[in-house]
This record gives sequence, C-alpha cells and structure tokens, in this order.
Amino acid sequence: MLRAFFLFPLSLIYGLIVNIRNFLFDIKILRTTGFNIPVICVGNISVGGTGKTPHVEYIVSLIEKDYRIAVMSRGYKRKTKGFLIAQISSTVSEIGDEARQIKQKFPNITVAVSENRVKGVKKLLDFDDKIELIILDDAFQHRYIKSDLTILMIDYKRPFLNDYYLPYGRLREDPLQRNRADIIIVSKTSVNIKPIDMRIIAKNLELKAYQKLYFTSLNYGKLEPVFPLNNYLIDKELIKNYELLIITGIANPEPFIEYIKTLSDKIILLKYSDHYQFKDNDIKKISDSFNKIESDMKLIITTEKDAMRLLNINIPDNSLKNRMFYIPIEPLILNKESDSFNKEIIDSIKRHNEDYKFSVSKRNY
Repeated sequence: MLRAFFLFPLSLIYGLIVNIRNFLFDIKILRTTGFNIPVICVGNISVGGTGKTPHVEYIVSLIEKDYRIAVMSRGYKRKTKGFLIAQISSTVSEIGDEARQIKQKFPNITVAVSENRVKGVKKLLDFDDKIELIILDDAFQHRYIKSDLTILMIDYKRPFLNDYYLPYGRLREDPLQRNRADIIIVSKTSVNIKPIDMRIIAKNLELKAYQKLYFTSLNYGKLEPVFPLNNYLIDKELIKNYELLIITGIANPEPFIEYIKTLSDKIILLKYSDHYQFKDNDIKKISDSFNKIESDMKLIITTEKDAMRLLNINIPDNSLKNRMFYIPIEPLILNKESDSFNKEIIDSIKRHNEDYKFSVSKRNY
C-alpha cells in the first residue's frame, strides 16, 4: 500500500506525458525523419527482457549475406556518451552489453550506439555511406525515426495489457501504442503452447488488418566458455552430473533458470539486477560460493549478456575462469512460420528500395 501511495501518482504523471508526446507525433507536430535506406525497429512497450537482442541477431543472420547491415542501440548502462562505433575490442563500459554481444557474434557488420537515434543514423551513414540497412535495437519509443518495419516484442509470461505505467508498473507507454507495430512477437512462449491459448492472445491483442502475429520460443545452444582461453571442455548432456552455480543479471531470468533446472537439479543461484555491472566484491562472492561446493564436478553457468559483462572484470583465479560457461540463445519461430516471418523482413526491405527508387525518379522527372 505504501508503495502504491507514492508511486501510483508518479505513474499517472508519467502516463500523461508519454500520451501527450505520442499525440503530438500522431498529429504531426512532432516530426519523424526518413532515410533513403530501410530501417527496421525492434522494441517493446514494457520494461524488462522480452528477447529483443536474440531477435535482432536472428534478423542479422537472415540478411547479412545480402545486405551491408548496421545495428544501432542506445548502449544501455554504458559509461560513455554520444555516438560510438563498436570495435571487437570495445568493452561493455564503452558500448553496453547488448551492442558488445552483437558485435562479437557478427564482427563483419557495423554496430553503433547513440542516445539520439536520428543523429546517430546520420553519423552512421557519414561513417559508411555504403550501409544498405539499419536495425534499431530497443527503439519502439524513438518515433523521430521513420521505420519501414516495426517489430513489437511481448513476453508471453508478462503480458502488458493490464499493467500500469512506470514507476508503479512496467509500461513505457499506453498498450494501445501496439497498433504502431507491423509485427507483434510473443516471445518466450512454451513450445507446447496450445492453439486455443494462441487464439486467446490474438483476440486480446485486437490485431489490426495490417498486423502479423508470431510466437517464438527460446532455443538454447551448447555451452560456450566465457573466457576464450578456457580449455575446460564439457558436453551439455553431462551437466546432470555437475553441481551448478548460476549467475544471472538480466531483467527476466526465470526462463533461463527453468531451462537450467532441466539439465541439473543441483543448483545454487546468484541473482543480480538487469545489466548489473559486476565488481571485485561480486567476484569474491562468486568465488566463495563456488568454493563452498565440495564436489569437483562443478561449473559456473551464466547468460550470454552476463558473460559480456564478466569479461570486463579482472578475475585472477584461472581455475574459476576455466569453469565459467554461458549458454547462447536464439529464437525458434513456432507453428512452422519461420518462412512467413523471413518473408516479412525481406519484403519490407524490397518495398522500401522500390519506393525510394520511384520517389527519386519522380523528382528527377
């Protein structure tokens, strides 16, 4: 009750501000900026982990062979400001964990961070005028940029339709703003979801004729060492024989923890806040917790984003580093609709390019 007393009025003020802002965009007092290359936006309405980054990576892997791609994010919780181009050597402190993860996974694409997306895109194109496509990560609220395809992420277990605005709830803006999305993805869905449950979700979302709805689950990959020089090899099928220290610093670790429980029932959990910046005393706590496990059959397992941040920390104990692994994830599009989803992405790019050529030819004429 005390929390509601203090936070609910702030939520009302916040909601009023964001609704006025969206109204000003709707009546075109606030203007959007378009670019001569396709822009794909991936974002969400509520705060917290909906799986944006793995879906961005999915799109990159789909089209990177055919287009010169750039990915731009805000670089959340980085210690720098302004526009920066990510390098392989860039740290989480410089560009944030999400941008670092994407750059590490796709070293041949351009990854940039900028708080101001319009200025960021302009600088990005100045940096490389041969870029053919930009993907904006976590940019649903950045309406100053005109997107050719807007993808809205919804967490299956955290629906936003009956939530409240920040800070009392988790909403960044009114749930009706979902109507701006071309594609809505319900992520972190069980692979065994029943068709009737999908229909209920679709009905509650009140989809518009122009909107497509997809359901995705998480596909967990093989164990990867956090530190590149780690020579300790372990087959994921053998994890059941190990005691596991699980480290999470993401917004919604429950799906990850649930998955780990299918691999082993001997688990100790250290849970940190989202985008947590690990410090020396955290490493000591991790080391102490790990050393208390008496068995020699023990591992430290974390998420891919947490691995990006752990790499920033000096861990002098090589025996600890050699037992640190992460499990990468990728989206699995359900209902055999991956071809349909892929076509939506590719068609949006082709539409932009055709429209741009047509508009240029009209101006020349």
